Amino acid sequence: MRRPVLRLAGLLTLLCVAGLLTAAFLPVSPDGLEGLVQRFGLLAAPVFVVVSALLALVFVPGPLLSAASGAMFGTGLGFACSVVSSTLTSVLALLIARRTGGSAVRELSGERALALIDLARRHGTVAVVVQRLIPGVPDAPLSYAFGLLGVRAGQIALGTLVGSAPRAFAYTALGDAAVSGDRTLAVVATVVGVAVSVLGLVLGWLLTRRRRSTGDDGRPPSDVAPGGRSHAPDAVSRNAGEDQ
Repeated sequence: MRRPVLRLAGLLTLLCVAGLLTAAFLPVSPDGLEGLVQRFGLLAAPVFVVVSALLALVFVPGPLLSAASGAMFGTGLGFACSVVSSTLTSVLALLIARRTGGSAVRELSGERALALIDLARRHGTVAVVVQRLIPGVPDAPLSYAFGLLGVRAGQIALGTLVGSAPRAFAYTALGDAAVSGDRTLAVVATVVGVAVSVLGLVLGWLLTRRRRSTGDDGRPPSDVAPGGRSHAPDAVSRNAGEDQ
């Protein structure tokens, strides 16, 4: 019991320290990022993807990174960089969490937690898409959590690609509009951002409602009477046959 707890505590401590060091010593503002990657010339876009992915791993906000991408590269290329970077971050976070704490979570989990882990594995892509759409929920911490729950790399990559694209476009376009002064682009970006937030909230509500109406393993609760007897016809017939 002690070793799994220490592994999880070590992972959490490492991430917190890395985040603090990044905030203290690295350029996490749009201007700082631009000064860092523009020196690479034609390779600026791929360098930004890698740098952005690493910064997101230590909890630098995704909206800031996407806005910086739009300010540097415009909406089109900036959007592509943001989506690729987000997908790369999600896969790296999942692999780090799985490597350092995945077995620890299973060792510490009871039956109900294990049921949720199995549910996450079966429906990982849908869970990631919904989480990416819900506003106000940071992606990187949840990517680590998905890794601990056993979501597969392909599931989180596809879920992030689909779920993060609308928000990435909104923030990238806002960054582009802030530099270019394009009011129409700013309005479009705002409308997309609001629409995605509403969609995310609705999907989150539907998912929560569905979970409440099913068991921990995602299946409908069995038809059991308050006294503990089953109402299932086949169970009744079997009992009757045995009595005879």
